[in-house]
Amino acid sequence: MPTESGSCSAARQAKQKRKSHSLSIRRTNSSEQERTGLPREMLEGQDSKLPSSVRSTLLELFGQIEREFENLYIENLELRREIDTLNERLAAEGQGIDGAELSKGQLKTKASHSTSQLSQKLKTTYKASTSKIVSSFKTTTSRAVCQLVKEYIGHRDGIWDVSVARTQPVVLGTASADHTALLWSIETGRCLVKYSGHVGSDISKIKHFHHPSEQLALTASGDQTAHIWRYMVQLPVPQPIADTSQQISGEDEVEFSDKDEPDVDGDVSSDCPTIRVPLTSLKSHQGVVIAADWLVGGKQAVTASWDRTANLYDVETSELVHSLTGHDQELTHCCTHPNQRLVVTSSRDTTFRLWDFRDPSIHSVNVFQGHTDTVTSAVFTVGDNVVSGSDDRTVKVWDLKNMRSPIATIRTDSAINRINVCVGQKIIALPHDNRQVRLFDMSGVRLARLPRSNRQGHRRMVCCSAWSEDHPICNLFTCGFDRQAIGWNINIPALLQEK
Repeated sequence: MPTESGSCSAARQAKQKRKSHSLSIRRTNSSEQERTGLPREMLEGQDSKLPSSVRSTLLELFGQIEREFENLYIENLELRREIDTLNERLAAEGQGIDGAELSKGQLKTKASHSTSQLSQKLKTTYKASTSKIVSSFKTTTSRAVCQLVKEYIGHRDGIWDVSVARTQPVVLGTASADHTALLWSIETGRCLVKYSGHVGSDISKIKHFHHPSEQLALTASGDQTAHIWRYMVQLPVPQPIADTSQQISGEDEVEFSDKDEPDVDGDVSSDCPTIRVPLTSLKSHQGVVIAADWLVGGKQAVTASWDRTANLYDVETSELVHSLTGHDQELTHCCTHPNQRLVVTSSRDTTFRLWDFRDPSIHSVNVFQGHTDTVTSAVFTVGDNVVSGSDDRTVKVWDLKNMRSPIATIRTDSAINRINVCVGQKIIALPHDNRQVRLFDMSGVRLARLPRSNRQGHRRMVCCSAWSEDHPICNLFTCGFDRQAIGWNINIPALLQEK
């Protein structure tokens, strides 16, 4: 009984002490705000070469940072008081447990354990709040340089891939799990052509043939084939693009349900011409054809399949030229070099392979090892570099002349899907399973994150990204399982300047 009354008395004293100290904190904070208000007003009145809008934005950001650290300071004091109270309580309990005192060693061990738990809580609070500050600052930066321009809505299921033609007419292509591929006007968002030649299976990849006189597309499908088909489109007159920069909600992160997907009023592709028969069908795989690409010159095409092989075809005759074997598990992607006869294939066996066809008599292969999970894609950049992305949440930049280790590694918080590189500016776009799209440079420095809010952005997993460096309106496109593709305008000079 004496021990219980002493413990209650100590608790009441600690509570009164905490209450009085809380009041003193509020008085201190109010006085500090009065002291800091004058210098801020003086700062706003000083001459500066910065534009007024930039200056006001900076002042607002620094004000947010100041408030965050003020909250951290208050939380720190509260946690320290909890530590003191706990130590007092442990000391009181140590005097009367079963009528015997705890030894100093036991009491010290128990207090140390509780103190370490609170210290860990304090570290976690600091880390979370600091991350919030940094995220807030980067979000504001991203909004200034990354703007959503157009949404392309019309597919009835998730979109696996997106591609942009590099020659006139410049159109956007999407490949979907609804068994169709659609071509879009980038400016108007109108569907121009629908391809439905793959029967009863997803279309996993679409690539345009970059030829000045022919309009050809290459699609890969789950029906174990790749199709080459010709299209003819006439671009509609573009309408003024609405400015979406002011439509972004103040909350960058909003949780969406999987059911929150774009509404499709009827079949928007029903009014556009439909192509049902391919010009050429590439057959020889025994499994899903997950990817396909054109070799430089357009006379050959390469496909990647779940049957663990990649095939090289002659486009004119549809004949199989080479079967590329060596991967131990299913292939996930293939990519060709824009200027040389080089092919890179990626696989679930955690590797990607470089196939060299520059010498007709020698077909060499190099194996790149460095990931610990499925390599979802590997793409070429300018020069002798390859960028690979993986389900192990990393992206690695490799030098083809030194295959032993990557020259840069980017670590993220989510699995990486099909990456794409802005060749001219050396910017990597990373689509993630967690619905984010992040931009990095080749050295691994994060540049921006595409904004997401309750009004815009992808609502489900982002599958693929594609750059269109020369387009005046949209220079980056993304697609995902929310059945839509999105065109973005990335202010690359501003992005690199902030870097």
